[in-house]
Parts: sequence; C-alpha cells; structure tokens
Amino acid sequence: MSGHSKWSQIKHKKGITDKKKSQIFSKLSRLITLAARKGTDPKINSELARAIEHARSFNMPGDNIERAIKKVADKNQAQLEELSVEALGPGGIALQIKAITDNRNRTLSEIRKILSDFEAKMVQPGSIQWLFDQPPVSIENAELQNRIDKLFEALDDQDEVEDIVSNLSE
Repeated sequence: MSGHSKWSQIKHKKGITDKKKSQIFSKLSRLITLAARKGTDPKINSELARAIEHARSFNMPGDNIERAIKKVADKNQAQLEELSVEALGPGGIALQIKAITDNRNRTLSEIRKILSDFEAKMVQPGSIQWLFDQPPVSIENAELQNRIDKLFEALDDQDEVEDIVSNLSE
C-alpha cells in the first residue's frame, strides 16, 4: 500500500459536494426571503410559492425554508435587496448580473473585483441593453472562451450572485 486511503478520497469529494450544496441552499434561502417580503403565505404570494417549490426541487430541508421566511419578520436581521449589475466581458460580451444581498456596497465591490480579474468591467445601467437585441455573439477563440468560462464560474461561486445573463450564443 502506498499510504492512500479510500476514506481520505471520499472525505475530500464529500467536502466539495457539501460546499456546493451549502452555496445552493444559501442562494435559495435568499430568494425565499426576498419573495417573502411580499407576504409570508405561499397560498397568497405566488412568487414565494415558486421560490419554495424551486428550493424543494433541490431537496432543501423544510426547516431551512421556514427560517428563510421568518427572516422577513425579524427586524434585527439586515434586510435583503435585489441588485442588478451590467458589465462588458472579454470579447465584448454583454452581461447582466442579478444578486441578492444584505450589503450593497460589499457585493458591488466583490463583483467589480471578479470582473476586473477577468478583463471585464461594470457599465452604466441600461447602456448595454441594445447588445441583447442584436444577434448573439459567438466566440471562436478557444483561449477567450476559456477566460469567459472562468469568469462565469467565478461569478457563480460568489454567494450573492443569483443569475447571470449574457448575449453569448450557446
């Protein structure tokens, strides 16, 4: 034996899986809390009902869902807000980034840092909307496509980023 144990491999893989599941649950929890601001009864609030259904599709425990709904009633908790950021990425792609945060300035600076790390930059709201109305952009350069993929991965790993839309062709 060379000193490798199967348990250490399993433990490493489990750690990665648990981290990804935790990130997904955090994002879903913020979505539920934001939807619950319009009413905590899913029978009346259809947005909350959709958010709960979406969370259940990821096997989110009921306790986590209820905690997310109760955050709205707790006035000591920082209130969540929806944030929309527009950016130009590598190769001239247009990005619309949606985030849910309790600290607008922190989230904006984290997104700005990620964008600058991948040669992208934030732009004024509404200034790139016309790019989404043109034909989608296709990237032929493999190196550029790799940088764009890493940018999307880094943005997705940021806990508060909920959704990323681009004009990149599939």
